[in-house]
Amino acid sequence: MNHSYIAAIDGFGDAVALGLRSAPCPQPRHGEIVVQVEAAAINPIDVRRRGGYGSRLFSLMGAARMPLVLGNDFVGTVYAVGRGVTGLREGDAVFGAKPPSSAGTHATHVTMRAEHARLRPSSIPAATLATLPYNFLTVTRAFADAGICRETVNGRPVLVHGATGGLGQIAVWLLHRLGASVTAVGGRKGLDACLAAGAAELVDRHRQSLASLPRHFAATLNFASWDDEADLLQRLAPDAAGHATTVHPLLGNFDRLGLLGGGVATLVGKRGKRGQIPKGARYGWTTFRPNPSALQALADCAAALAPPTVKTFTLSQAGQAYLHVEQGQPRRAVLLPGQL
Repeated sequence: MNHSYIAAIDGFGDAVALGLRSAPCPQPRHGEIVVQVEAAAINPIDVRRRGGYGSRLFSLMGAARMPLVLGNDFVGTVYAVGRGVTGLREGDAVFGAKPPSSAGTHATHVTMRAEHARLRPSSIPAATLATLPYNFLTVTRAFADAGICRETVNGRPVLVHGATGGLGQIAVWLLHRLGASVTAVGGRKGLDACLAAGAAELVDRHRQSLASLPRHFAATLNFASWDDEADLLQRLAPDAAGHATTVHPLLGNFDRLGLLGGGVATLVGKRGKRGQIPKGARYGWTTFRPNPSALQALADCAAALAPPTVKTFTLSQAGQAYLHVEQGQPRRAVLLPGQL
């Protein structure tokens, strides 16, 4: 095959259509593989990036060139192998998450560094597995940013704000296995799933305020709202491990104020919030970052995670799939690029 198909945009904006088009089939360079994509999730960050969110910083990374193909998660088959790649060969079933780029996974074929792929667990449907890597790697990064490990949370309470979302569900499951007593905060409809994942206490965010919770948590995680950041920091125990948030204003700062102003605003903002936490506790603004060891950990435990429900779309239906995510519809949106 000498061509592939991509779902791409030629400009930023919520109304900008995602167009299906053909493109030359990518070729792997040294250390790279080409994956023929079977399934690729659409995450909220993809919808926001389509509208231009983070474009100033992503431009510095070479991840905002047009035509822009979004997407990080993938499940597929190794189509071609570049020089220097060991451990993978053509035909291997793989999955993983690619770093932000201008040539993302919402395509029939995608190139990436070989370390961003792992052999696929065979017991999980492709569309389900495709929803996990980006979220799992982000959660494990948040754990590191907050100083969360078995030694710091075993037998101690940990609060997860936004526990009913994709990040929160994984966090609750992992924390339970680290021995933590998890307080899950979220919308009422998703709290039963948190209980099944191992939460010890459920808090309906519409009925109980964060300020009413005790100040005894070994760690807190914010996957829900930046407006709640200060209240969460006040819930930490004096000997807490720390706090991490994924809903910080880092990318927005750069978009709004430029590279210099955004950098200053980020430093000042983080310093101000860090001053509100107990001495010795960690404080982090978490961003997605590929991690080969965390990806392997997901390969080893993915079958035990509660599978999210999915809604699949063909590649030509990418616009509908993005709208599904933008509107907050139930079920995770997953593209099946082999179906044009």
